[in-house]
Amino acid sequence: QVQLVESGGGSVQAGGSLTLSCAASGLPFITSTMGWFRQAPGKEREFVAAISWSGGTTYYADSMKGRFTISRDNAKNTVSLQMNSLKPEDTAVYYCAARLGRQTVPMPTAYENWGQGTQVTVSS
Repeated sequence: QVQLVESGGGSVQAGGSLTLSCAASGLPFITSTMGWFRQAPGKEREFVAAISWSGGTTYYADSMKGRFTISRDNAKNTVSLQMNSLKPEDTAVYYCAARLGRQTVPMPTAYENWGQGTQVTVSS
């Protein structure tokens, strides 16, 4: 059974930082592309970042470039999202996702497995 468990969400003031983590089990993590998505109330799920199985390729949504950093530890089956310079518009539920394909793609439909999400709230 595949499990993706996010942690690290919380409340922070604008300009602050948070690091989200996702622990994966039940899947071939080392050959999985991992991604982070987010969904704000009343909005569609939005791509944040993705990382290839080796960590050698990363892909970010334009609004996250330079502020967010995705990384993975294949020895621990974890993927992280370091978020800096947070803005109120970053407020959302953040989801970890995994796909067996090698491409770091932004489409939610390309990811087969999802976590339950962790809330991030940024106040002004």
